[in-house]
Amino acid sequence: MQTITQYTLTDQMDYQGTPVLNCQIRYPRFDTACGQDAQWQVNEFYRSMSEEKGAYCRSSLYPEAVSGLEYSRAGNFPFFPYEFDVGYNVTFNEECFASLYFDQYEFTGGAHGSTIRTSQTWDLETGRQLTLGDFYPDDPDYIKEIQEWIEYEIAGRLKAGPSTYFDDYPELLRSTFQAGNFYLTPEGIVIYYQQYDIAPYSSGITEFLLPFSGTDS
Repeated sequence: MQTITQYTLTDQMDYQGTPVLNCQIRYPRFDTACGQDAQWQVNEFYRSMSEEKGAYCRSSLYPEAVSGLEYSRAGNFPFFPYEFDVGYNVTFNEECFASLYFDQYEFTGGAHGSTIRTSQTWDLETGRQLTLGDFYPDDPDYIKEIQEWIEYEIAGRLKAGPSTYFDDYPELLRSTFQAGNFYLTPEGIVIYYQQYDIAPYSSGITEFLLPFSGTDS
């Protein structure tokens, strides 16, 4: 198991005395006995990621927020500061393996903001980021089988209660499937879909657990 320390970058950006953008970026630092080179690689990955997101706030979102403020002033209607918030959740941390996901929330006006999820699963002996295929080394049809399992799960959810998915979810779950959209838990592999991929905004980020008992792990 690794020791994980959270670091936070915060920045409130003003324009002519008015706050227009609040940025908060949380990222982890790993301390592990599994491999010093691997530890450095993983920590550098997240340090660089946090710097890139900070640069995105300054170079992209801030000019947009200033334009939004000026537009609201010209139209004499309220302006709500833009928000950029990145947080993470460690879902697996055992022996020399760790898995986590990041949710990146942006609010740029309108009725609500949007969230994008990314995830990484690490072998902290080698510093290698594991892929979904690493858990199905002898199964060339694993993606097809996972998609069939997800379709079965959705059908069960719809029968059991008022779950909301788009009517054409069988096609969408295949066309929007991304093999990198997964993370580990002690119970198994979680596959997730982004907002609007297979369900309305109100359904959020949809998740499906594939128990380890059903994988080759």
